[in-house]
Amino acid sequence: MQRLQGKSALITGAARGIGKAFAAAYLAEGAMVAIGDINIEAAERTAGELGEGAYAVKLDVTDLASIEAAVKAVDDRTGGIDILINNAALFDLAPIVEVTKESYERLYAVNVFGTLFTLQSAARSMIARGKGGKIINMASQAGRRGEALVAVYCSTKAAVISITQSAGLDLIKHGINVNAIAPGVVDGEHWDHVDSLFARYENLPIGEKKRQVGKVVPFGRMATPADLTGMAVFLASSEADYIVAQPMQIHRLEAVVRGT
Repeated sequence: MQRLQGKSALITGAARGIGKAFAAAYLAEGAMVAIGDINIEAAERTAGELGEGAYAVKLDVTDLASIEAAVKAVDDRTGGIDILINNAALFDLAPIVEVTKESYERLYAVNVFGTLFTLQSAARSMIARGKGGKIINMASQAGRRGEALVAVYCSTKAAVISITQSAGLDLIKHGINVNAIAPGVVDGEHWDHVDSLFARYENLPIGEKKRQVGKVVPFGRMATPADLTGMAVFLASSEADYIVAQPMQIHRLEAVVRGT
């Protein structure tokens, strides 16, 4: 039996990368999936690639009106949201003495504001519907410790873990399970950007930081988005009905590196 048969999911930042992998996994398990993304053209392309059951929704997680409109669009199309994945996120790094107000505000707007207020809007919809739901926030192992050069990003992911714990404890009385996935290092376009920033600040060749962090993962390699989909499906399914307020770590690094 498909574990998410008949469920309606909204995934933010789902036009590519981890969000797209989650969408494909949810579709395979029988869910309808809204591909939420600020780039509606990319979201529409992804929905077309994924096929039946996937559709695009314009979503800017830094804008309350856009969040509410996206949630309403999913409600109108499917009758209500059963699952939300707060996946949209940004990354930046710099030494403490070079952190800029602009970088700080941009990361907090997407990673923290976006997570909290998309969660809030989806939770309101779930409460009004009266059938409970599952909310999964994308945290990071970076939220569990500080890292040189990564102060702002690490702090945003620490905030996501804290929001997950608080919201989980508050919303479980409505039958809404809030949990998080806290990956280590996940290869893809995101980490190509991370690698280029480390190359700049640590004077490394392009690709060297990816090689270093992959080497210290217990598996001997960086994760891929597909390595995270099992946890995403599990937390959205009835199998996770008695799990709440937990940041589920996928893997850890055996040595402290400055990546995320």
